[in-house]
Amino acid sequence: MAKLGKRTTAAREAFVGKEDVTVEEAVALIKGNSKVKFDETMEIAMNLGVDPRHADQMVRGVVGLPNGTGKTMRVAVFARGPKAEEAQAAGADIVGAEDLMETVQSGKIEFDRCIATPDMMPIVGRLGKVLGPRNLMPNPKVGTVTMDIKEAVEAAKGGQVQFKAEKGGVVHAGVGKLSFDEAKLAENIRAFVGAVAKAKPTGSKGTYMKKINLSSTMGPGISVAVDDAMTDQA
Repeated sequence: MAKLGKRTTAAREAFVGKEDVTVEEAVALIKGNSKVKFDETMEIAMNLGVDPRHADQMVRGVVGLPNGTGKTMRVAVFARGPKAEEAQAAGADIVGAEDLMETVQSGKIEFDRCIATPDMMPIVGRLGKVLGPRNLMPNPKVGTVTMDIKEAVEAAKGGQVQFKAEKGGVVHAGVGKLSFDEAKLAENIRAFVGAVAKAKPTGSKGTYMKKINLSSTMGPGISVAVDDAMTDQA
């Protein structure tokens, strides 16, 4: 087993004996033990009592974080004509149709969110094997297949986060930067947890939210009390 560095060891020791703490306690611990030289992301991992292999247990959705993500979101839009112009005016980074499809097929994916007008889906559909595994495939359920391109682009640029249950029923996302005020991070975390709670599928039986874990990009994780994370502190 590889020997842990002094920084990692010290961070882990600071977390020993602390489980199911409040959101505020977790945020303070994580911020206080970040020793790296870049602005880490606050990451949340939620263990859900679902099996996403079954359609009636899939969890997916979108949430606008009240304080944004702190990340510059690169947005690509599949559109033509006036809708392509609307996308450009709204601040989309890449706009195209067949030309954009060819770029993606070549393996060049320089965007974090993909939006499309409904008439573009026959083209976008050919990219399922490329965009699907990266969770970039446009989907009407999360507002990325739409005629309201302006709103979709502005939402993506403004701190909107998509989520989807992966294998094992785990939902993972970044909910802000460690440079954010503790209160703003806590507010983002509770907004995210609330959105996942509302996305509870009809096929979910028993305990829906099993465990919530917070961590920084390079730091150890700490579990947060589910009841506390579900509490609206506003």
